[in-house]
Amino acid sequence: MIGKKHTETLLRVLLVDETFERAAMLKHALQEAGCSIAAHVSSSADLPGLVYELKPDVIILDTESPDRDILEHLCTISRDQPRPIVMFTHDNDSEKIRAAIRAGVSAYVVDGLQSERIRPIVETAMARFNEFQAMREELVRAETKLSDRKDVDRAKGILMRQRACPEDEAYQAMRKMAMDKGLRLAEVARQVIDIAELLG
Repeated sequence: MIGKKHTETLLRVLLVDETFERAAMLKHALQEAGCSIAAHVSSSADLPGLVYELKPDVIILDTESPDRDILEHLCTISRDQPRPIVMFTHDNDSEKIRAAIRAGVSAYVVDGLQSERIRPIVETAMARFNEFQAMREELVRAETKLSDRKDVDRAKGILMRQRACPEDEAYQAMRKMAMDKGLRLAEVARQVIDIAELLG
């Protein structure tokens, strides 16, 4: 994945590292792996704002131990502007690992900051992130489809009562309305439900 990006556009990394020496090594390793450093900051204080402004492809954090503030920032990013997150740390506490994964960290790496490992770690994190995003999108689609079906069924019931007509006729009436208005069937169904609720 990184190699492909390198031929098109460099993978843009937001690096958070408070240690100058480790940051310098990380920057060099990332550039060798075909990445560009969108920004390097020593604190996670305004991480969500930086992500919004810079729109990096991946976030890399190097920290002794992920504290509550870092995890809260990562939760906000994962909710509002999700992207792969790699965390290098010395903290192998299982509770911290679970908290970091829940916050959206794609790769939690303990004592693994060697330059030759950077590229495979970032590639693995991106692959995991993409897989998770695909699953999440599939779940959203399934939930939307189920919700749409419930709305269509409910709207059909309303029309059947109002017009004293059979189910097929109510469905065809909604379908014609959807075609005439250039709307999805579920959108017409919600309009029928909203009007019925308004008229009470």
